[in-house]
Amino acid sequence: MKLVKCKSIFLLFIAAMLLLAGCSSTSSESGDDTTKDGKVKLRFATWDVGDDVGLQQKMIDKFNESHENIEVVLEAYGSEYDTKITAGMGAKDAPDIMYMWNYPTYKDALEPLDSYMEKEGAEFKDNFYETLWNYNSADGQILGLPVGYTTHVVYYNKALFDEAGVDYPKAGWTWEDLQETAKKLTNKETKVSGFAFSGKPDPYDFEMFLWGNNASYVDEEGNLKGNLDSKESIEVFDMFQNMAKDGYAITTEGSGATEMKSGKVAMFVYGAWGLAPLKEAGIDYGVVELPKFKGGQSVSILSSSGISISKDSKHKDEAFEFIKFWTGEEANKARIDFELPVLKSVVESEKLQEDEIKSVFYSMLEKSEGYTPASFIVDDWSQVSDNLNYVFESIFNPSTQMNPKEALKSAAE
Repeated sequence: MKLVKCKSIFLLFIAAMLLLAGCSSTSSESGDDTTKDGKVKLRFATWDVGDDVGLQQKMIDKFNESHENIEVVLEAYGSEYDTKITAGMGAKDAPDIMYMWNYPTYKDALEPLDSYMEKEGAEFKDNFYETLWNYNSADGQILGLPVGYTTHVVYYNKALFDEAGVDYPKAGWTWEDLQETAKKLTNKETKVSGFAFSGKPDPYDFEMFLWGNNASYVDEEGNLKGNLDSKESIEVFDMFQNMAKDGYAITTEGSGATEMKSGKVAMFVYGAWGLAPLKEAGIDYGVVELPKFKGGQSVSILSSSGISISKDSKHKDEAFEFIKFWTGEEANKARIDFELPVLKSVVESEKLQEDEIKSVFYSMLEKSEGYTPASFIVDDWSQVSDNLNYVFESIFNPSTQMNPKEALKSAAE
């Protein structure tokens, strides 16, 4: 699944590029917006690379063949995606249509889509999973139609469970259950750890654990104090730190996927990005919903990609016609091998709710409706995220392991 996650350092670069590009009066890729035969030409920017671009081009060709008045031209930016999008927006020469992920940063350059969707009728919007709208909106406006997503789940190595004679985890389990399970699976002789989590967790991802304990980084006004350092938040950090201190969990540079591939970790939390790599590594794995806290719930953050229209596009109606196609049933099915479909009708027709693995991601999706990440609330999220990165590392780094209460209190102030 090609979903892009927010990285705070890069956001500072984006902001600078927007400012510099906004000072330019030249167009980087300007040209005629009609073809030789009079069709409306739409530029479509993708961040994908390799075989995925080939699949996208085939889908675009199919759209172009069925539309006499529109021709969509694919622009594959790859690793330079944000740089080129930012420069195009600043020069008012952004592609008509583009993949989107960081709506809070780009919102002023995107066309609100609420009125377009209303014309399609209620059934059009209702076919998308409700949880996705929170991640494709900003300032109360829908700025992109969902294309793909992932929630987070617990991956577990079935072979390690079988060797230890431990039952596989089931939906509805608690963090206490996970800890007891991790203790049974930890084996110092074979150097197997029951659970792994990042020692440098991405603040965006880690907030879901606070949500599960009825907490969050900020309130609706964006205040850290009284939220980040609340009793419930501290409990979450204490729990993770204690798991590492007690020796039945380890902190990793990544998510824990690498350690599971080597057969040294029994459980870790990750998105759908882990499905193919673990399968290719020959790991017999299962997935299960995130555990619940006592009095809390099982809830996940989302990494979501969407497709948006530039506010400066001269052909917005035609652009919306294309993004309807790109998010429709046919396109959802075409991308099913590398992207979780976002339409309820496709999930039903493809019987994904019966899939032992993929159904868990949809279960978590439905459980996670109504939660808004702090990155969508805090204006200076880039700076806040940098500060949280430092604090979280000080809490989980084995050489420091700062007291969570003191560390979070300092960060909140």
